[in-house]
Amino acid sequence: MTVTDPIDLLRQAVAFHQRGELARAEALYAAVLTADPDNFDALHLSGVIARQRKAPQVAFELIARALAIDADKAIAHCNLGAVLQDLGREQEALASYDRALALQPAYAIALCNRGNALRRLGRPGEALDSYGRALAVTPRYPEALCNRALALQALDRHADALDDFGAALTQRPAFAEALHGAAVSLLALDRPDDALQAFDRALRVQPDYPEAWCGRATLLLRAQEADEALHSYAQALQLRPGYARAQLGSANALRALGRRDEAIAAYEAALACGADADTVAYLLASLGAAPAPQASPAGYVAALFDQYAGRFERHLVDVLRYRTPALLADLLARQVPPHAHGSLDILDLGCGTGLCGPLLRPLARRLEGVDLSSGMLAQARELGVYDALACAELTAFLRTAPACRDVLVAADVLVYVGDLDAAFGAARDALRTGGLFVLSVEALTEEGAAGYALRPSGRYAHTARYLDALAARHRFVVRETVPCTLREDSGSGVAGLLFALAAADDVSA
Repeated sequence: MTVTDPIDLLRQAVAFHQRGELARAEALYAAVLTADPDNFDALHLSGVIARQRKAPQVAFELIARALAIDADKAIAHCNLGAVLQDLGREQEALASYDRALALQPAYAIALCNRGNALRRLGRPGEALDSYGRALAVTPRYPEALCNRALALQALDRHADALDDFGAALTQRPAFAEALHGAAVSLLALDRPDDALQAFDRALRVQPDYPEAWCGRATLLLRAQEADEALHSYAQALQLRPGYARAQLGSANALRALGRRDEAIAAYEAALACGADADTVAYLLASLGAAPAPQASPAGYVAALFDQYAGRFERHLVDVLRYRTPALLADLLARQVPPHAHGSLDILDLGCGTGLCGPLLRPLARRLEGVDLSSGMLAQARELGVYDALACAELTAFLRTAPACRDVLVAADVLVYVGDLDAAFGAARDALRTGGLFVLSVEALTEEGAAGYALRPSGRYAHTARYLDALAARHRFVVRETVPCTLREDSGSGVAGLLFALAAADDVSA
């Protein structure tokens, strides 16, 4: 046997490959292919090296050539699936994993990778099954435990996710992805101090982890530590220039610090990085740097409250002295005769975590809630006071069942809508004649042509005259208007208006 014998060359190449000496292994695989162009192992393993070198298209071509020679190798189908995932071709990757598992059903890596493909395809429930099968084969499999935890996160099962992240860390204490994932779930469970420790542990293990720097920064910004948040966002951007989430977060931190011109430049940079255009335009408008839209972008509102869900009630009640639900409930009680208590069909618009729910329940025959945030709805569901909850935009939802409700309640939800014409129209159509629409808005004292304005807080304020005009246009009778203080912000009261409107019949209108 000579040193140019393909079998000997392949043996040497595999040894170098296993030691991580990729350049020497790659050269020897190439020498094998010069002598034997259809050598399955050299093609397949050259593809593996190409993937390790982050050249997925080259890897795909090499592994596909190997499989054209021998399609009965489960490992090659599994590796092809991984390459397809690198290329963003998740559905094809899933098919490759299924082919690997048809050849080798108890293949733990293929089962785990299959779960990853399902999770990225938005099928976390099916992913859980695949991870469970992988763990049945290899119980101490840290990647499968970590990835199952990520699927549980996608299902808002954060306590269960923490159990799996903990199990993964038992197997591999310095597992940065599991530490980062645990931090995300801890934050969702309103454990910010523990979350910060987990982010910091992840960064000690892997300092070049931009997602962890960004998560840490987001936590700090929520805690109103904008200076430190800005530093962490800068670290994320240094590691990954053009990281849209970090660039947008950096702009938000600058806005919180009152550095308006820098914030505007940072928002424009975030847009160039691919941040959501509607969200950026809206935030620029809140700084007076772009025309104000008619309403807050639905995606912005949903994301804002999804991340806020775990600490929403505590922050509003304990920190902001939030009073709107109680004020609206008192207003409604004054409008409803005692004999009607317990007989009303009530819809809580923008119900959030359900702060209004217990106050409305005594008046309701049926109590429903609708909100854009699935995270908020998960909290509301735990109260057990709503007969039904829906995740939807409120105006569109109102149009699904016209003239079927007695009361609509909108507590602090219309502050995310500037032009209320469509909302009032949909509300009138959703109410039975004589039905009540009780709502709150932030009060705008200065008069303007629009009757509403977008404030730097990112919320809209409205004038009483504008609300009165809308009521008349949409066949409502104004029963009561109450000036009030809705909550506190930075130590000062936020002035608001409460309205009780009755749906008039067509003749009286």
